[in-house]
Amino acid sequence: MPKKIHLNAFEMNCVGHIAHGLWRHPANTRHRYTDVRYWTELAELLERGKFDALFLADVVGVYDVYKQGPETAIREAVQIPCNDPLLVVPPMALATRHLAFAVTFSTTYEKPFAHARRMSTLDHLTQGRVAWNVVTSYLPSAARNFGLNRMIAHDERYEIADEFLDVSYKLWEGSWEDDAVVRDAGKGIYTDPGKVHLIDHDGRYFKVAGPHLSEPSAQRTPVIYQAGSSSRGRAFAAKHAEAVFLGGGSTEALKRNADDIRKQAAAIGRNPAHIKLLTGLLAIVGRTREEAKRKYEDFQALYSLEGVLAHYGGGSGYDLSAYAPDEVLTYAETDHGRTAAAQFTKDSPRPKTIREVKETLGTLGGRGLFVVGTPEEVADRIQYWVEATGIDGFNVIQILSPDTLRDFIELVVPVLQRRGVFREEYEESTLRERLFGAGNSRLPDDHPGAAYRKQTTLT
Repeated sequence: MPKKIHLNAFEMNCVGHIAHGLWRHPANTRHRYTDVRYWTELAELLERGKFDALFLADVVGVYDVYKQGPETAIREAVQIPCNDPLLVVPPMALATRHLAFAVTFSTTYEKPFAHARRMSTLDHLTQGRVAWNVVTSYLPSAARNFGLNRMIAHDERYEIADEFLDVSYKLWEGSWEDDAVVRDAGKGIYTDPGKVHLIDHDGRYFKVAGPHLSEPSAQRTPVIYQAGSSSRGRAFAAKHAEAVFLGGGSTEALKRNADDIRKQAAAIGRNPAHIKLLTGLLAIVGRTREEAKRKYEDFQALYSLEGVLAHYGGGSGYDLSAYAPDEVLTYAETDHGRTAAAQFTKDSPRPKTIREVKETLGTLGGRGLFVVGTPEEVADRIQYWVEATGIDGFNVIQILSPDTLRDFIELVVPVLQRRGVFREEYEESTLRERLFGAGNSRLPDDHPGAAYRKQTTLT
């Protein structure tokens, strides 16, 4: 039986997400991102395509490493202007029955108690169709926005994230027992106080008494997504993640990262099958190869190198405007994203000059898995990448909204369905069941969050 592929749409509540400069294309409707109907129409499209989820990225600062200022990012709409991803989920959930939603939230600058309630609220409102993409934030401007003079060091951000997750698990899994809400009108008891517990967490970074303010939702703990492929990020994923957005850019790097996460998960007692691994996919599809090629040329003409350099500067910590064209880019440890920092240095088959790096970055699809072709050719590459890397699926990136996803859904999805590698109908209700099978709406027993389920009564 062929392996079923998981598909998310990769989006952001902004004008310019990944395909920088393409907001100028006359067929692009990304300027509608402030209109709730933009989001409900997108959700309805994805549900027609039987997508697992809409994956919403986020940042809490402006990209200001390139040329040592924010001007390029602001001019080019590089993830600014940008609105909150969590707030567009409820209307999309109301417009759909099955589509799930993965929302990005950083553990570095805000507190776990309030975030745990937000996620429980979303899990209630979506009836178990929500995931949290855990990130630690890499922009210096984000640190300044939250009152810090400089970024917290890369590995310490993961230490904070570890404790943030522990607090969250205590709130979601240990604070309320399953049958705490009794709704006994005769006795005048809505909730049994003996079944609601304080958590009394007193750690290095957080002090939280509890109890959790929300009663248990369909999944209790939202599905835990994680995006980060540094060595520290992979260790964090092996411990916490149920779905990982892998970076790496090449099939070799993806396979290496996938194998490492699964190996680390097994070493700490988790079943590697309880982690789904996904990566980004940029696909330009046409009914003929010529049509696909014309689309590519049309898009490439508008693709903004300056916008990409601003984005890459924030992600890697490298300001490529400060280098000479023939200078070789070498790896330097930064507190930014170490996967981006390694892509053209440690993870490159050979040293690359700044000119070569810019040429790659300036080519649409130059940083990850990219395919241009007919529906059959795109499907062939998708299946090849799954087999070559061992990953479980893809976050499909938009170039034009909604045309990129509409083309993929109308042209590629039917091919994948005919080949038996993608669902024809939704079957499971919660997102966790969609990933791991019917009846698995809660964290599995081997997940560290499950350890907080049994807790003595504390009043």
